[in-house]
Amino acid sequence: MFDTDQAAGAVTRGAARPALLLAAAVLAFFTSAAQPQPQTSAASTFETDTELQAATRLFSAWLEGHMAQRGTPGVMVGVVHDQQLVWHKGFGFADVASQRPMTAQTRFRMASHSKMLTAIAVMQLREEGRLRLDDPVAQHLPWFKLKPAGDDDGPVTIEQLLSHSSGLPREASDHWTSLQFPSRSELQALMAQRQSTFAPQVRWKYSNLAYGVAGQVVEQLSGQPFASYAQAHILGPLGMQDSSYDQDVPGLATPYGRRLPDGTRVSFPFVDARGLAAATGLTSTLDDMVKFVSAQFRRGPRGGTQIISSGSLREMHRVRSVDENWSVGTGLGFLTTRINNKSYVGHGGGYPGYTTQTLFHLGDKLGVIVLTNSADSGVNDIARQAIAAFGPPVAKVAAAGATTPAWDPAWARFQGMYRSRGGDTFVVMLNKRLVLLGASAAGIDAATRLEPLGNGHFRLDSATGGPPVGEVVYFQEGSGKPMRMVVGDNTSERIAAP
Repeated sequence: MFDTDQAAGAVTRGAARPALLLAAAVLAFFTSAAQPQPQTSAASTFETDTELQAATRLFSAWLEGHMAQRGTPGVMVGVVHDQQLVWHKGFGFADVASQRPMTAQTRFRMASHSKMLTAIAVMQLREEGRLRLDDPVAQHLPWFKLKPAGDDDGPVTIEQLLSHSSGLPREASDHWTSLQFPSRSELQALMAQRQSTFAPQVRWKYSNLAYGVAGQVVEQLSGQPFASYAQAHILGPLGMQDSSYDQDVPGLATPYGRRLPDGTRVSFPFVDARGLAAATGLTSTLDDMVKFVSAQFRRGPRGGTQIISSGSLREMHRVRSVDENWSVGTGLGFLTTRINNKSYVGHGGGYPGYTTQTLFHLGDKLGVIVLTNSADSGVNDIARQAIAAFGPPVAKVAAAGATTPAWDPAWARFQGMYRSRGGDTFVVMLNKRLVLLGASAAGIDAATRLEPLGNGHFRLDSATGGPPVGEVVYFQEGSGKPMRMVVGDNTSERIAAP
């Protein structure tokens, strides 16, 4: 069975496995790396940074061993920071018989990566006022009539399609077995025969069928075939010139099935996703996926290479639906998984002979892209090891070029205990940094950082969030001594100096 969310699901399932020794070794090696700051001026140092060079050697050695154990035909890996491809390398072959090498221009069937683009298309139409996320699907597609799971389920909405909370069945036919995907009209005819698995919003349930329907919403409202719309409004503006939908284009990596007990692999023919193109029909390259990932880090109104407003992107990246044990979350088209207490957004995919994974961390502006031409590549392990290896040194280089104000020794005068009606708070100097710690805090890990903004102002920041995070902090002084601390709109009086 070929499972278009196997990469996403396996990332989550992989979180329950014992951590690989390599990940621990790499993390220990780079424990001194600083947190990254968005900074394009640091880009020129990526090529010369010795820790990054060490990471490439260590990761490459691990991956070559990983591939040898599995007999993996080929792997293409890329690491992105903000708008730059920091590192990439092809391993093995795009075609084993001819020993065609893996390159950044080698094409892969991206499978469920397609869902990210489909959700972007829907959100573009929403920005144009052609739909609302809470619109019933049947409002735009009158043929969308399936038997509900219960008598009082309520209508399925567009948002529920995109967030895998619609309750729709997973598939539209036996296409993973027969490799014959339904056409657009066949998918429509199928709907009257289907019954929802759950009522909407009952639980997270991944559905390729839901995204096939979402693609038809795009077609209905735009008046264009889905592939044409995506080309004109997403692929073209981003410069993804080697990407397409359901075309047997030159340069495709040969797709290989799992390794059989006798060590052989079968290769698959080209498989057209037809009516499920919006769910799983995308073909792309590493070069093009770098452009897509970099677009996730940009901000601004829609226009040109900004294919959707940053406000809509934030909505899409934010988790809206989770599975029962919270091991995976879904925004609008984007999946989120937790790796080492950080949230990585992206998607994976599995198609006959291809497994792929893209993960990016929005705060660090770090992305990892892994493309493979086999069904059993262990793509999610590869992506996790790439994050473990490259995350810390990339963060260090990015932080080195940051423009945040340097530590001012005079800020040490702000230390002390401050009292308000809500309680007492300590301001403590910690390794050329000021932190806040409530007097009733359970432990020192509850301290909140004061990030300097300049002109004696700071911003509260904490990995765990909380009500004060993001608030501006400054100190009101009298006779050269700090007398009050202002956090947002509230004031505390200093009652004790350090």
